[in-house]
Amino acid sequence: MINEKSEYRSGPKLVQFFNELGFNDSYGQGFPSRWYFTDEKLAKINGTPTLDQCIKSTFAPVNFVSRIQELDILIKEFNQYLAFDKWKAVRKEADIFFQKLEKVEIEPEVPQESENDFLNREFSNVDVKVLTLDSAISTVLQYRIKEIEKCFNSGSPLAVILLAGSTLEGIFLGLAIQHPKQFNSAKSSPKDNNSKVRPFHEWNLSGFIDVGKELGLIQHDTHKFSHSLRDFRNYIHPFEQMSSGFSPREHTAKICLQVLRAVIHEIGDNLAKLRA
Repeated sequence: MINEKSEYRSGPKLVQFFNELGFNDSYGQGFPSRWYFTDEKLAKINGTPTLDQCIKSTFAPVNFVSRIQELDILIKEFNQYLAFDKWKAVRKEADIFFQKLEKVEIEPEVPQESENDFLNREFSNVDVKVLTLDSAISTVLQYRIKEIEKCFNSGSPLAVILLAGSTLEGIFLGLAIQHPKQFNSAKSSPKDNNSKVRPFHEWNLSGFIDVGKELGLIQHDTHKFSHSLRDFRNYIHPFEQMSSGFSPREHTAKICLQVLRAVIHEIGDNLAKLRA
């Protein structure tokens, strides 16, 4: 919930999140995996009032502007775990509080689109032109997508993954340049140490994906799988791939290609939101 579902939190974002709960860490060389870091911090605050604050911060409605329905789904999912301790997290307008239960109450599991469902979605006539970007960048992006499809059909999954990541970033950067006000005004826009929005050329792919979701350009599941593509793209560095033991497969490449198709399709359908 902290690292992925409520929002994608990179290493620096996780340090900031837990420092606001009373820790005093800094991000730098030697930072462990995000999972290890978060698990370690939760172990230290477990059983203390800080854990309550941590849960409230994770589900703070102010961080879910334009996606409150998604927040309620996450809280409902989280309550399946709290239920065994006879507690329930409740959102009332802009506040999160805890309710003591008389007995263990387990709500039905929240249905979510599975990986297979995502891969089975069909997109017809997916064309970068629907994004109405500058014609020069549209030409480059369309060429890259054709190249990605050739790599996929020829059984070159690593090439698909690396090209798909840079193409996805190019799509969002092109949109940001055309609609700077909307991207800069987004709550999830990447900011410097002075809380000032960074120039677009300093944004990473994670920031673009989160802002795209916040602006209603892409759906929840496309947002989730876009972050999977972003994670795969990190293996562009040979030593990173070696240390992680990552071995690109056709299935992984298929997810990445499907992410591109879904992003283009959904942004094309939702462009009016940027012009409103």
